[in-house]
Amino acid sequence: MRSRSHLLNDRTAEHYRRSLTEGIGRVAEKIAGTEHPFTGITPSQLAPAVTGIDLEEPLGDPAAALDELEDIYLRDAVYFHHPRYLAHLNCPVVIPAVLGEAVISAVNSSMDTWDQSAGGTLVERHLIAWTAERIGLGTAADGIFTSGGTQSNLQALLLAREEACRLAQKNSAKPLRKPEILPRLRVLTSECSHFSIEKAATLLGLGAEAVVSMPCDDDRRMRPSALAAELERCEREDLVVMAVVATAGTTDFGSIDPLPDIAELCERAGTWMHVDAAYGCGLLVSRRRHLLDGIERADSVTVDYHKSFFQPVSSSAVLVRDQAALRHVTYHADYLNPRRMAENAIPNQVDKSIQTTRRFDALKLWLTLRIMGAAGVGELFDEVVDRASEAWQLLRDDPRFEVVTRPQLSTLVFRYLPPQPASGTLADEVNLHARQALFASGEAVVASTVVDGRHYLKFTLLNPETSIDDIAAVLDLVAEHAGRRLTARQGGLDSRRPGTDPEPVHPRAS
Repeated sequence: MRSRSHLLNDRTAEHYRRSLTEGIGRVAEKIAGTEHPFTGITPSQLAPAVTGIDLEEPLGDPAAALDELEDIYLRDAVYFHHPRYLAHLNCPVVIPAVLGEAVISAVNSSMDTWDQSAGGTLVERHLIAWTAERIGLGTAADGIFTSGGTQSNLQALLLAREEACRLAQKNSAKPLRKPEILPRLRVLTSECSHFSIEKAATLLGLGAEAVVSMPCDDDRRMRPSALAAELERCEREDLVVMAVVATAGTTDFGSIDPLPDIAELCERAGTWMHVDAAYGCGLLVSRRRHLLDGIERADSVTVDYHKSFFQPVSSSAVLVRDQAALRHVTYHADYLNPRRMAENAIPNQVDKSIQTTRRFDALKLWLTLRIMGAAGVGELFDEVVDRASEAWQLLRDDPRFEVVTRPQLSTLVFRYLPPQPASGTLADEVNLHARQALFASGEAVVASTVVDGRHYLKFTLLNPETSIDDIAAVLDLVAEHAGRRLTARQGGLDSRRPGTDPEPVHPRAS
């Protein structure tokens, strides 16, 4: 009977209220008192505290469990809300969405069928329709919420694969089986696109070699001329381009491929166009909406609200121009969504999804729009894009650094330049050291990537609270750590073994 006291129901509602109040209070205090984005703790330092806990011996008391959680998680968490967290595509979250998260967890709706979610189904469908309208996909559009951009890209390419096979079979003079078509399928995408495109091709039985990378210009945008040439080559060699993937906000550079040009080529070739706008979808509510011109011509689109809409993970979606394409993921189970339900117009979301059990993540975005409004979200995203432009100017004018390209969104790729001629591997080493030393200090968190075989640092700005002064201070810290490493190396004080300089790696593997 004691275990039942932990079940959330009508008799334990007050226990639920007290427990959450205490937990929220702890988190609020931690957020209010966080001085740095990270403590600098290492895996070897933290692991014993976690693995030493005996999970067979419950504490029985929420306060004791929260005390323990402070030691193994809250104290050393990486806090994205801190203005000097500048590393990855992690955003601080808006409070209306966190309110939605609390509601979702308590009610625990499952979004697969109407008889498990009811109103939640209609809320999600309305948000999909709203997003499709913002994109401009037309009245036949539809979509589904997903766990993130990787899943959205996978589902979009699954639909594209099935459509490509259907058309190949339809247009063939002789009967064709799918196994005969699959080896001929190709996906064309930018060399700066997300690794999930190759992963999706592998999961879809095509292999990573089916993905053909298109070269980019100096702004890291796909070259339409290269795409045109590759489309022509594939046609000559009897290969089937099942999809062209354009990126609206690359992970490394925030670059946006020339969507109108790509759309024109896809329409001419009769090829599925997918736009991965996981990062750039914030432009849908921004004063910079024009940067997405051409996205309305896509056959499918990936959006990640948990990036540029300031939503908690996870909150994402995949949308399609023609809702009929979603039939390729429709499977009927007698116990769950039998065919008669579709015939009777019962709205079961599992009919559109590659997931079955699925959280009501749409509620977070719903409450955000109902409390803040789309313009409020767009204002926050515009702030970080503005800040990136200011930071680019700062980097361009600072002789200590070089910056790769002017950002279209809020990402900056740069590196520290040794003040005297140095080998490429030494420059790589001091930049990687600066990043690691900064992380170990906990004062700031920055990312790294590889450009043309050399190691660079990266700022990803998604926090409107990050000021240009914060950025300038972090740049000073980077230069300080890099300079110390350079001095130590040149003075023979380094303990590294000869030949252990970091090796250049392929950009797509970074």
